[in-house]
This record gives sequence, structure tokens and C-alpha cells, in this order.
Amino acid sequence: MAMKVLLVNKFFFLKGGSETSLFDTAALLEKKGHAVSYFSMEHPENHESSYAKYFVSNVDYENPRSFSEKLKASVRILYSWEARKKLERLIDVEKPDMVHLHNIHHQISPSILHTLEKRDLPVVLTLHDYKMVCPVYTLMRDGRVCERCRQKRFYHCTIGLCCKGSFAKSLLNSLEMYLHHNWLHLYDRVDVFLSPSEFLKNKLLEMGFKGKIAHLPNVIDTTRFEPSYSWEGEKIAYFGRLSKEKGLYTLLRAVEGLPLECQIFGDGPEKENILRWITEKNLGNVRLWGHLTQEKLKEELRKAMFVVLPSQWYENNPLSVLEAFALGKPVVGARIGGIPELVRDGETGLTFEPGNIGELKKNILYLSNDSEKIMSLGKTARQHVERNYAPEIHYQKLMDIYKRAKDNH
Repeated sequence: MAMKVLLVNKFFFLKGGSETSLFDTAALLEKKGHAVSYFSMEHPENHESSYAKYFVSNVDYENPRSFSEKLKASVRILYSWEARKKLERLIDVEKPDMVHLHNIHHQISPSILHTLEKRDLPVVLTLHDYKMVCPVYTLMRDGRVCERCRQKRFYHCTIGLCCKGSFAKSLLNSLEMYLHHNWLHLYDRVDVFLSPSEFLKNKLLEMGFKGKIAHLPNVIDTTRFEPSYSWEGEKIAYFGRLSKEKGLYTLLRAVEGLPLECQIFGDGPEKENILRWITEKNLGNVRLWGHLTQEKLKEELRKAMFVVLPSQWYENNPLSVLEAFALGKPVVGARIGGIPELVRDGETGLTFEPGNIGELKKNILYLSNDSEKIMSLGKTARQHVERNYAPEIHYQKLMDIYKRAKDNH
């Protein structure tokens, strides 16, 4: 039976994994005959949408222009009446049967859950990170995994200056968590949480989160990825966000002096530091490409022998691994978070201890010297995503979860 589904996410352009998930879900629902509407935030890079008139006003947390703007942004993190009112208007017009939330924190805020409760709508929320138990999303502190905020001890965020080393920002994030989880209990209004990885689901429960969580991996349409089990030259690749938790310095140290080219695709806060590192260490075998269009990125990745994901944080269900597999490329990935659920040693790739330069170097050399192994792993990786992450499989599981949300509601 066709439904009206309202999808909610703070960005309405391809900024990261949550946006990819948002648009993939929308395309799948529409293909199956469901009507989709959207609620998001105004932004210059947004896709065109007939629902844009309902979007909340833009707020830039990185570069507030004045004290009043900074104050307004801080209040919005805690609670947004604007988001509530605009969402009410959209719901009154569209009358959705189901609301599917993605990344709503800060720019929209979970204040909208009061509106959804008022309109008596079933709600599911896809978990893209650890925000339910960590004020700064990542379960990281000073570059290392941190679980001090377990059992709602969110004050550790302030003590550790976890939000960009700022006392004020860290205090605000701690207050936000206490307000939403301990005092207003906003997330009690979500009927089912969707976790793309078993790891994230288990970690949240272990840290004291009480929500009902269903496992639903990310979807990948392999028809959009032409695999290549061969390569051009001795090249390996990393693609994704250029940030500290991604373990890129482990990768740079591991490839130093190796007889192959390491290509890095992406952008992020560590870009300039990585460029400086490459120059100072005279890493002639490392090339930083920056951001590429999706098709250009696929074209370049097809030329690589395999992909490396050296993360040092609890990755969820990384789309970069699924996309590498869809392109027929095995992955050398860190044994952390949800990565080992995808990268199976000797089947779809190889794993190594996070931050272990020697083990990563050993795996890179082993694989780069065995052409047959690369092709075998790549073919198995492609088959793995075809069998387990295909749109039809994802759709059936999603419909079951929507039904469960309605029943729980």
C-alpha cells in the first residue's frame, strides 16, 4: 500500500553520508510508488524543491557574523520554535503517514519531535553517528576513542573541552544533551531507531541508550557502479572526508617509501595539514586530488588496485566501503566500529589494528604483490553488496520497520 513519507534532514544537498542515505531512500520510495516530501534547512547549495518554502532559516555554526547571531544559533541548538512552526505548516498540507528523520541535530533540533507527537505521527530515525550518547557525535576525545559520557554523564564533554577545545561550545553541547535526553525526553517520541551497523546498535545499548533499535544497513544500487577488476599502474586509494579521526596520517606513514602511488580523494578540515605533511616528508608517491564529481571519482577509483580506510574512530556502516565493493575493489580497513562487518579478512579485503602503521604497510605490500588475490577479493566484494545491500532487499526491510513503527506508535 502506497504511503506518504516525510523525510527530514538538516542539509538538502550531497554533503555527506546522511545526505546520500536521504536521497537514496527517497529515490527508492518514489520508485515503489510512495509520495515523498521533505523538511530541511535553507542553504545556497540545496537542490531545488517545492518544499523549500517550509525549510528553516539557514544558520552557520562555523562562522557566526555577530554576537546576536551567535546567541540565536546557540538557542536553536537547544530548541527551535521556528522548526516546529514550519514543520506544522508542512504537515498540515502534506498529511504524511510516516516521518523518517535522518540528521536533525543543531540546525533543526529534536524540538520537532514535539510537533510530530502533537500530530500523532509514527516516527523512525536513522542513526548516522553516536549523537544519542555523545555530545560531539564521534565518541572521540583528544584524537582517541572516548566513552566517558556513558549512562548520560554528559558533563564529561565540558570537562574535556570536547567541542573544538572551547569551554562555551562544550558546555552548550552538554546542556543540549541533558535538555533533550534527561529533562524533555524528546527521543522517547521516536518509535524505532534504525542503525546501519550492528556495532553502532550494540554500542548505544551498552552505553545506556534505551531506544528501540532495528538494524538496517545502508543501501547501494550496484547498477550505478560499473566494476573493474583490473587497474592502471600500481595505485591505491583513499576517498572520503579529510579529518583526524579518519587515520590519514597512519596511511601517509605506511606508504612512505613504498613502490606505489597513494591517491587521496576528498576534502575536509585536515586538507592543508595533509598537504604540508606531504611536502615536508617529500612524499612523491602521494597525490591529493581534493573533491571530485561522483562520476569522475568512480572513474579514478576503477584505476586503483584497492581502497584503504585507515579510520581511528567507530565507523558506522561506511558508504565508502560499499561503493568500493560495488566498483569491484577490495578494501584494506581498520578493525574498528562497523568496518569489520563489511571488510572480512581474506574474503572482501584485509583488516589491521587501528593506528598500526606496520600492520597496514604489511597488508598493502602483501596485496599489491598478489594480482590474483586483488581480483578474487574484488569479485567477492562486488557479489557481497549485490546479495546483501541491494535496493530491493533494503526496501523490504524498511517497509517492515515502518510497519513496526506504526505498531509501536
